[in-house]
Amino acid sequence: MAKTTRSLPQSLRHYLVNPLALGYLGIVLGVCLWGATDAFFASSSGDASFAGVWAFLATAPTSLLVPFEGPVALIGIPIGAIVQAFALGAMYRYATERRAHGTANGISSA
Repeated sequence: MAKTTRSLPQSLRHYLVNPLALGYLGIVLGVCLWGATDAFFASSSGDASFAGVWAFLATAPTSLLVPFEGPVALIGIPIGAIVQAFALGAMYRYATERRAHGTANGISSA
């Protein structure tokens, strides 16, 4: 069977729109919102907080590879989240399509 080539937007949609990748992106979004909320309330109390570090840890190791410092380094969070969601989506698609093709051919993994 010949492989069909997909455009970049089709590939991104294919690998990012599945339960595993969307769940991971939802967790990263929740951690970022929690960090922003904590930073807002901690700035008014004068207490330093490490809540912002959790966004980097949730997207590590990819977010830690961005070679910037200061506020510009925050670009590593969405880059890391998308790269890792893409990898998780590719793994999810591989596992589900392999299982679907195996059972369609009469081969069971049980």
